[in-house]
Amino acid sequence: MNYIDEIKARVAQQNPGMPEFHQAVEEVLESLRPVIEKNEEKYRKVALLERITTPERVIMFRVPWVDDNGQAHVNNGYRVQFNGAIGPYKGGLRLHPTVNLSVMKFLSFEQTFKNSLTGLPMGGGKGGSDFDPKGKSDQEIMRFCQSFMTELYRYIGEDTDVPAGDIGVGAREIGYLFGHYRRIRGSYVGGVLTGKGLSYGGSLARTQATGYGLLYLTEELLKCNGKSLKGLTVAVSGAGNVATYAIEKAWTLGAKPVTCSDSTGWVYDPDGIDVATLKEVKEVKRARLTEYVKARPNAQYHEGKGVWTVKCDVALPCATQNELLLDDAKALVANGCFCVCEGANMPTSLDATKYLQDSGVLFCPGKAANAGGVSVSGLEMCQNSERRSWSFEEVDNMLHEIMVGIFHNVDNAAKEYGMEGNYVAGANIAGFLKVADAMLLQGIV
Repeated sequence: MNYIDEIKARVAQQNPGMPEFHQAVEEVLESLRPVIEKNEEKYRKVALLERITTPERVIMFRVPWVDDNGQAHVNNGYRVQFNGAIGPYKGGLRLHPTVNLSVMKFLSFEQTFKNSLTGLPMGGGKGGSDFDPKGKSDQEIMRFCQSFMTELYRYIGEDTDVPAGDIGVGAREIGYLFGHYRRIRGSYVGGVLTGKGLSYGGSLARTQATGYGLLYLTEELLKCNGKSLKGLTVAVSGAGNVATYAIEKAWTLGAKPVTCSDSTGWVYDPDGIDVATLKEVKEVKRARLTEYVKARPNAQYHEGKGVWTVKCDVALPCATQNELLLDDAKALVANGCFCVCEGANMPTSLDATKYLQDSGVLFCPGKAANAGGVSVSGLEMCQNSERRSWSFEEVDNMLHEIMVGIFHNVDNAAKEYGMEGNYVAGANIAGFLKVADAMLLQGIV
């Protein structure tokens, strides 16, 4: 058995019942075969693959909180500090019923290579809880966040581990978490969390970063393949920050986004998704997308899934993991889609990814395409260290530069190892090589 197959078997045996983590490791290791085979003796001797697929630290804890009726509840809390070879652990906190240890390991493993691709000194981590903020009052969410931080504060710090937001964790939740951290520590450590409000150390353009970054990379990918984003029809899934600002930037760059979705259904708007209406429904009213079609008479609302059945040129999955499956990939190809860039973390299943690539679709994985959020989080850390704030234009320009740089790093790595156009392999190789080099130089730790 070769080294990669040994490690895949080891991960499966040591992490039973963790399909998301197994999937992430499988996807990365398979694309690293040419790199590993070239350096197998060196990597084996220092157990590099064993170490790079094993978290440095896994923290699990209970989170007790009391609802508005006085009823006590207990949720599970997690923080996985996967790899700190190139900088402090960095990655979001997710509040969603689907959160479990497998999801946390998968996300923090992916985050390690995503952060490496940004060129910023950030290691990989992720955390969260199976708490569902939907339907909860502000007071209930505050009590939960305070209980969560009461345990988490021991393990984070601006030079140790810097959490940010993710699904279910926006400016409100970050504010509650930061306020409680400050109270417990008795000092103001602005760089301990990112995604903060502008009044206490947050960065302009952070809210827009992942969605904008996704479009900057997509635009560069198309440009380098002889195409233009202008005039193209774009299908987007999701209706959170990533999807909303991907839609907004798609319009700005001359494309026409025609879909969005939430956990219960999806919208097709032949006139193009109206960003102002979408923000009103999801950010102000916190309502279902059925409210969108009430304001847009030409739009159609459908229950369940179906975004990928719409005819489009470019598809941007921006919701959650494994939302674009093999049948969806077949529908996209049949309808003429020629580019898929992931705005979420691992939203495309392995067999769907292979089908898209085999069909000649330009496909860029999330660890490259959705790195805009963590990039601006890194820029927020820089601003906190300098005790200053940059303008929206400054941050946006740096974001654009980072995303263009990521694409070319990915493209160059794929070409170097004889896999031109395979951006999955390119992203994994480019992200891996930087982390692996740092680990080799730092000894067996």
